[in-house]
Amino acid sequence: MESKRQEKIARMLQKELGEIFMLYAKKLHGTLISVTRVKVSPDLSVTHISLSIFPGDKTSEVLEQVKQDTKSIRFDLGKRVSNLRIIPELNFHLDDSLDYLENIDRLLKSDPPSPVSEEEN
Repeated sequence: MESKRQEKIARMLQKELGEIFMLYAKKLHGTLISVTRVKVSPDLSVTHISLSIFPGDKTSEVLEQVKQDTKSIRFDLGKRVSNLRIIPELNFHLDDSLDYLENIDRLLKSDPPSPVSEEEN
């Protein structure tokens, strides 16, 4: 369970990272990057950031590019967040919840299997 301080810092980091990625995505032409979740460790030294990337066919290459640019993203974050003494280490992960929802939606729209009658068993 996260403390109030962890939650506040996570919300602040999510807001600032969202703005950073809005500018970052302009360089990637036609790609949208959203920060869906930020989890901060109890000692505030490590964050796990879930990113949602659209379109889905570019997710792996964009995530790899983001991981390569982690140092510059952390530097930009440090300039924006002056009230933190230490800027946490950033760990980026892919948020695949949209893919999961699309798969469920697709399965629900497909033809339902015919019910098995008692006689066939």
